[in-house]
Amino acid sequence: MDIRQLDLNLLRALDVLLAERHVTRASARLNLTQPATSAALARLRVAFGDPLLVRGAGGLLPTPRAVELAPRVRSLMQEIEALGARTRRFDPTAARQRFVLATTDYIHTLLTPWLGSLMQQAPGIDMALLALDSDAVTGRMERGEVDLAVSHVTRTPVGLRSRRALTDQFVVIGRRDHPRLRRGLTPPAFCTLEHVLVNPRGGSFTGATDEALAGRELARRVRLSVQSFPQVVDVVAASDLIAVFPERLARRYAQRVKIVPVPVPVPGFTMLAAWHERVHNAPEHRWLRDAVVQALSVA
Repeated sequence: MDIRQLDLNLLRALDVLLAERHVTRASARLNLTQPATSAALARLRVAFGDPLLVRGAGGLLPTPRAVELAPRVRSLMQEIEALGARTRRFDPTAARQRFVLATTDYIHTLLTPWLGSLMQQAPGIDMALLALDSDAVTGRMERGEVDLAVSHVTRTPVGLRSRRALTDQFVVIGRRDHPRLRRGLTPPAFCTLEHVLVNPRGGSFTGATDEALAGRELARRVRLSVQSFPQVVDVVAASDLIAVFPERLARRYAQRVKIVPVPVPVPGFTMLAAWHERVHNAPEHRWLRDAVVQALSVA
């Protein structure tokens, strides 16, 4: 036998032909035409140097060589099918795996309940949370240093695969007994208060809110610019400063801050989960993407 004449499709055809002993029925199972199945049988006969199946009254009859091959080919196909099944499944409760997730502290905070549950339910999984650096994330993914990134749609690097992770809107937060928040805010009243702003890269004193105010010929004063969302909560809870803040995150701190609507329309935002093509089909990475997006959808 010349093994170079065989491939997986031919072995599968042999397995089905030996089981069915009928070209028409074998063709249906193989999703092939009858001529294609007959051609496969002809190639198998050449490869094995044996007729394998010959015509009989009720269909095809196996030769002694075919009878010898049948259980061995079936066993081989079962091993191949089992191998494929193993590569398609990932059980987080039994796996030993380490993942690296790069994102903002906004996403880190929203994922906290899921991470707590994961630590209990998947004892073999380790998770590293990194601060997102959008400019470097593609290279780190190529080197296998980052598995998944979650970032603002405008900051997601081109060339990565991505899917929507969440959308969010903005609200105003301040300390719970803030006298100016008892009846909500008008745009002018909003502008008379002092603000704290979050800028993940640091140093900026303007954002989407300022653009919305400029369209109404209004302006506010940002007294404090920070890089961390939890830092904002600490500041507004202990002062008269207010902040325009993501609504999903604000609800997490509802016992510490008062939440009121933003008095001017400020566009919401979308966050994307992004990953490298090299891990697109890996079952453990598919699980990670699905789990993170699902956790954020209910956060």
